[in-house]
Amino acid sequence: MYTLALGPEWLSPDYLISHFGLIGILVIVFAESGLFAFLPGDSLLFTAGLLVANGEYIKQPLWLVCTLITIAAIVGDQVGYMIGKYFGPKLFNRPNSKLFKRENLDKAHEFMEKHGPKAIVLARFVPIIRTFAPMVAGAGSMKYRTFLTYNVIGGIAWGTGITVAGYWLGQIDFIKENIEPILVGIVLVSVIPVVVEVLKARKESRAAAELPGQSGPGGSQGERRRHAKR
Repeated sequence: MYTLALGPEWLSPDYLISHFGLIGILVIVFAESGLFAFLPGDSLLFTAGLLVANGEYIKQPLWLVCTLITIAAIVGDQVGYMIGKYFGPKLFNRPNSKLFKRENLDKAHEFMEKHGPKAIVLARFVPIIRTFAPMVAGAGSMKYRTFLTYNVIGGIAWGTGITVAGYWLGQIDFIKENIEPILVGIVLVSVIPVVVEVLKARKESRAAAELPGQSGPGGSQGERRRHAKR
C-alpha cells in the first residue's frame, strides 16, 4: 500500500481502505459531501481507482465502485442541503457565531447568483468548499430541483471521474512508482482555489477599509486640512 504524507495516519487513503475497504470509502465520501470537511476525498477516490486496477483490497468491479461512490456523494450533498435549509438561517443568524456569520451567507448567495447553479458542480473539486456548498445552497433557498440536477451532475463528474482517472493512470508504471508524491500533488492542487479565494477576500477587505476617505489615526486628509487652516 501507499502512504500519503499529509495529515494523521488514520486519515490517509491507504489506512482507510486497508482497514475498512469499500465501506470506508463510501462513508468518507458521504461525510465530506455535506457533513465534515478536512477529509481525503480526492486522494481517496484516486487511490480507490488505483486499487481496483491492481485488485488490492477492493475486489468489486470498477463500475460498481463508481456507482456506489457517486450515490454516496449525491446523498451526502442532499443531507447538506437539508441541513442548510432547515438549520442554516438559525446558524447564520447567531450573533456570537464566528463561523456562521450572516455576511458569509450573503456572500455565498451572491456567489451563487454570479456563477449560477454550476457552482454546485465546481465545488465538488475544491476541498472544504464541497462540504459547505450544499449547506449554503439550502440556506440560500436555491430551488431544490435545480440543486438536485447539478448535485447529480457534480456527483457523477467527481465520484466517477476521479475514480476512473485513478484506475487508468494507476496502470502506468511511472504512476505506480511515484504514487505518494502524486497524491500529495493532488491535494495541493485542489487546495489552490481555496488559497486564491482567501487572498482575494483579504485584498477586497483591505481595499474596502481604505475607501472611506483614507482614514487613519489622525482622521481623513480633508479633516486634517480643515484643522490646519484653523
